[in-house]
Amino acid sequence: MKIHCFLIISILMSTLVLHGQNFPLEAIKISGNDDKKINIVFLSEGYQASEMDKFITNATSFTNTFFNTSPFREYADYFNVYALKIPSNESGADHPGTATDLTEPAHPITNVDTYFNATYDAYNRHRLLYYEIDGNAANDTHTKIFNVLADNFPMYDQGFIIVNSSHYGGSGGDFPVTYNGYWGPHVAMHEMGHSLFNLIDEYYPGDALAREGINMTQETDPTQVRWKNWYHTNQAGIYQHYSGAVPKDWYKPNSGTCIMESVDKPFCSVCKEGIIEKIHELTNPIDSYSPNNTTVDAENFPIEFELQLTTPNPNTLKNRWNLNVFEFATDMESVFITEADLLKGTNALTVVVTDDSNLLMIDNHERVHAYIVNWTINYSTLGITDIESVVNKLHISMFPNPANTIINFEFEGNHNTPLTVDIISMDGKRVKSFTLSHLRPQQIDISHLNSGIYLTNFYTGNTLISSKRLVKN
Repeated sequence: MKIHCFLIISILMSTLVLHGQNFPLEAIKISGNDDKKINIVFLSEGYQASEMDKFITNATSFTNTFFNTSPFREYADYFNVYALKIPSNESGADHPGTATDLTEPAHPITNVDTYFNATYDAYNRHRLLYYEIDGNAANDTHTKIFNVLADNFPMYDQGFIIVNSSHYGGSGGDFPVTYNGYWGPHVAMHEMGHSLFNLIDEYYPGDALAREGINMTQETDPTQVRWKNWYHTNQAGIYQHYSGAVPKDWYKPNSGTCIMESVDKPFCSVCKEGIIEKIHELTNPIDSYSPNNTTVDAENFPIEFELQLTTPNPNTLKNRWNLNVFEFATDMESVFITEADLLKGTNALTVVVTDDSNLLMIDNHERVHAYIVNWTINYSTLGITDIESVVNKLHISMFPNPANTIINFEFEGNHNTPLTVDIISMDGKRVKSFTLSHLRPQQIDISHLNSGIYLTNFYTGNTLISSKRLVKN
């Protein structure tokens, strides 16, 4: 879907000393154009040239497991999957027998010649399967992986290494690693939860890795905790982390019921929401639209305006069409405009697409993702002279909610057009109105408002983008 910025730097540095290597790329799952999808690339490690059929079988099995697992199942059409066939001279992975978390050797000590130098016992942990033994980058494997992806598939969003080994193991990082055995696909989903979706381990990850995140916090107030929308729903609560028997000042939303704690479990509701939020950030459900900046003759009435959408399964997308401020249609992938619908001069047709999935706790949700197409229709006594269009993608945040005195607003989009924000009381009175600029966070003082529920409306121009409930304590 995109070229990583750090990858470009790596390419520029590495091309001074290295020549690119090209490897066969096989498509495993194609949902659409690479520039519109999230692209996962599996890289083979410890597979000899004669074992590439096995690698493709493993990559296909991983893919099938992924997209039979919620929420990837519902959003499968937002992903492409490829397999990059990189042969190693020998099969398997190193197992030096140097782990200190158990008595070695638990498996025969081995040292094999593989392309990415995969090894167990990394950082002295028996099941930590990584491409460096201690992170000192003695073989500069991290750069090697960057270069392989840059030379063969620079549009990747996530590279993932599958190791030809039956011994349980895996690791996270920029390029997650997993073994190809029974639990391998589940280990892969757990590790990708870290690398692509910013999830944190729900077993205690250690003091150095503990941090505020989607599924980890030091907040214990149910009305303020990050997953407050899910509190007491689908087993979500506030559970303390322990390191052995030692309690830590960190909390998680579940107690042993999420794959981020144990790979034999599904994703919990909080982690599913985090994954879908990231999918919304990386993609746009509007795959294409028409007309697209065209000249239209008056004889062409009625004119069809159409969206081609990438939909979840089941389809949870909602849309709202407005013509010259007034609502024109809802939940339609196409509309027809007649001559009688238009005013002389400039007309504005807008469609706003949002996701109403019950996997997102939309009510009181902090972040709104809206995808917009604006058509400007110039109409005169001679008919329509031209139609111009522009697409915008908005991510709007409003937090905390509920709030006592201060509420924070921010948004980012494809264009610098500001938003108008109105706070409306339940009796319909506008109690606050302000303009919100692109990438400029703004704090709004609501201490003077009475306690209760308010409606917060977001507009681009005269088009309502979203309405969110605001609770003033």
